[in-house]
Amino acid sequence: MNIANKDLNLLLVFHVVYQERSASLAAARMALSQPALSHKLNKLRHEFADPLFVRAPRGLTPTPRAHELAPLVQRLVSDMEGFYERCEGRDFLARAERIHLYSTDYVEQILLPRLLPRLREQAPSLQLITHNTRGLLPREELEKGTCDLAIAGFFADLPDTFRQQRLLSEDFVVLASQSNPQLQAGLDMQGFLACEHLLTTLTGDLNGLVDRALAERGQARKVAAGLSSFIAPPRLLRGTDLLLTCLRSVAEEAVAYDSDLRIHSLPLTLPRVEVMQIWHERTDADRLRRWLRQQIQQVAEELQQALGSPGQT
Repeated sequence: MNIANKDLNLLLVFHVVYQERSASLAAARMALSQPALSHKLNKLRHEFADPLFVRAPRGLTPTPRAHELAPLVQRLVSDMEGFYERCEGRDFLARAERIHLYSTDYVEQILLPRLLPRLREQAPSLQLITHNTRGLLPREELEKGTCDLAIAGFFADLPDTFRQQRLLSEDFVVLASQSNPQLQAGLDMQGFLACEHLLTTLTGDLNGLVDRALAERGQARKVAAGLSSFIAPPRLLRGTDLLLTCLRSVAEEAVAYDSDLRIHSLPLTLPRVEVMQIWHERTDADRLRRWLRQQIQQVAEELQQALGSPGQT
């Protein structure tokens, strides 16, 4: 049998008429005129060589053949509705998918505590897997599809096929132990340069933003260690004279867990860090991934309010 010659829309007509047992109710439900519905019923009767529905005192009564066809048609209509709902994305939050996020431990620390509860509640079948960017834009992974989303504050020179959205704007502060002898009267440039420093380096380069800004002034600091994590360095400050220049959110997380630590203003002007989420245009219209980006944006807005507006320091 060649289904190319079949009008599959007639199955929906059958399904609705069988449920309503009324031509007028079925026509209203399908937004059809009574003559249009009658025409389709006549085609159905011809298709199956049976009256299917006959007039009765209260509407229409199915024939034995209609009762026989009804469960088969119901399954077909249900399967077709499910197919189009999936294609149209109406049930996208129920999709069982793995989404790969390339980022840093800093982003994981500030975003995931607020993001994961939303995902578990609204998209329980979604699995989020994070990967470390190692300081680089995962361009190949985004293009190949092994990365769905990248979030960091150091991406630049994006290809035209990439999309981006700003999430957070943060300033730098200095984190130190309250027992640091160089800071008893506060932190100025002299004390800043007198101390040894920790820094985060995802590539192994110890010439960071602070060092380049100091070099422009003809100055330099002594770096004791470069670490590959944003979260670990604050734990090395307790009871030492080490300093860590870091983003405000990292510092605030650190002092919340360690009463020995204090936040100081940076005696140097540095540009704010713009944390961006990046994705490839191939996932731009995907409903599930678009929804995830919206959730991340909402969480970021909450964090920005907690940190202060981009214009505040």
